[in-house]
This record gives sequence, structure tokens and C-alpha cells, in this order.
Amino acid sequence: MNIQQIVDFAHANSTPEHYRPAPEKVLKGDPAQTVRNHYTSPCGQFNSGIWEGDVGQWTVRYSEHEYCEILQGVSVLRDRDGHAKTLRAGDRFVIPAGFEGTWEVLEPCRKVYVIFEQAVR
Repeated sequence: MNIQQIVDFAHANSTPEHYRPAPEKVLKGDPAQTVRNHYTSPCGQFNSGIWEGDVGQWTVRYSEHEYCEILQGVSVLRDRDGHAKTLRAGDRFVIPAGFEGTWEVLEPCRKVYVIFEQAVR
């Protein structure tokens, strides 16, 4: 390994991937999303990059552990029991694998993500 293999998000030139949640998961709006995955580990279990989402709400079920840092916008994360956490620019948090609920974007949102996908046993 050498210094050229360091991934600097400020200079990463990752191809954006545009997508939407599956129609059966969308609860409100048209939550178009873009991801720029800047790094994937050789084993494929660790990924990091930038995610952007438009206004809307959809169901989520996390098989991965995800660290997030909100860069802009406002979102609300709700668990299956309806408990909610509002997420704003500057917030940093981890969503553990196994979390189920909804993600709602109230104002177009941008975040840094770091994901670790557990190996299936």
C-alpha cells in the first residue's frame, strides 16, 4: 500500500448511480436517490461514499451497519414502533444491522456513509 491508495472524498471522481427505492417500499413522494461509492474493500463488505436523496419516504431494513454524517438537508428516521429521530446537517450516527422502519427526506439530503455488511453465517 502507498499514499496513492488513500481515498480523498474531496477529489474522488466516482460515477454517480441514480436509483429509486422499489415501488412497494415508497410511502410518500418520489424519493430519487444518487450514490457515489468512493471506496469498496477487496472483500466487498466495506463501502463508503456520498448519498443524496430527494423528498419522500420509504421503508428500510438494514442488513448492514451504517455510519452516517448528514452534510445538508433534513430527514426523519422512524423505527417500526413509530419512534422518530430528526436528522440534520452536522448529525453523526450509526444505524445497526437489523434496524427496520422508514427513512423520510423532508428537505433534499446529502450524507457521507460508511457501511459494513456482515458476512452471512
